[in-house]
Amino acid sequence: MTETEAVPQRVVSLVPSVTESLFVLGLGESLVGITEYCVQPKDRVASLPKVGGTKDPDTDTILALRPDLVIANQEENTPRAVETLQSAGVRVLVQFPCTVDQALEGMYELAALFRNQNAMLGVESLARAVDYARAAGETSPRVRYFCPIWYAQGAPEGEWWMVFNHETYAGDLLGMLGGENVFADRQRRYPLSADLGQADPQDPEGRDTRYPRVGAAEVRAADPDLILLPSEPYGFGEDHAGQLESALAGTKAVESGRIRQVDGSLLTWHGVRLAQALRVLPGVLQG
Repeated sequence: MTETEAVPQRVVSLVPSVTESLFVLGLGESLVGITEYCVQPKDRVASLPKVGGTKDPDTDTILALRPDLVIANQEENTPRAVETLQSAGVRVLVQFPCTVDQALEGMYELAALFRNQNAMLGVESLARAVDYARAAGETSPRVRYFCPIWYAQGAPEGEWWMVFNHETYAGDLLGMLGGENVFADRQRRYPLSADLGQADPQDPEGRDTRYPRVGAAEVRAADPDLILLPSEPYGFGEDHAGQLESALAGTKAVESGRIRQVDGSLLTWHGVRLAQALRVLPGVLQG
């Protein structure tokens, strides 16, 4: 942002973590529209106009709100929506944090965009908490974990779980806190049958390879010490824990009873939710 650019007055957020962050940083009064998945903070978002989902926002509704800024995320929102808004002359800020440090940079960017010193101080405080947590994580025992974020069954290829590798925000966050992702170096292969080891892989042709799909045999071979079951984006519950106990019998995690439910937003909401993640996740990993 240059000094000649005006501070945004009418903002539409297409990113749930950004919506929450704007309110916590004292910038939420600028919001005039959010997605249906922007649910935090509950008492502030209920009355705001909704513009659809993150993957299918209604661009006509957004334009009718006359925003001077739309905030999007490269991973959560589609290029088509961003391009449509930009073609209509709307300024769109697209963020794509894949590490904790990049998430902090994104929040610093927002504070600078609004020229808000209190917001800047809030981000600086969070950055100091990250430094402390990183130092603590460096001295913590490494915990080898398996953390699925999606699940499918009934396909011709068989049962599989989607995981993330080290090139993701979740992977970087858990790694900083003492976690060792058993699929940190695993790349997604195309098509699905290749990802599950049933066919030769094709050239990914620029497609995202950070979220591989793995079958039970591959997870058993990785033999994690801990299994994390997040509540989102896939809603893993107690029934899924039971399925995993059966499918992954013999692994250290199952044998030691270390299958733990975790609030998925702590792993994927790269904004001020990071503060809560720093408080909760070390205990989940090490407890």
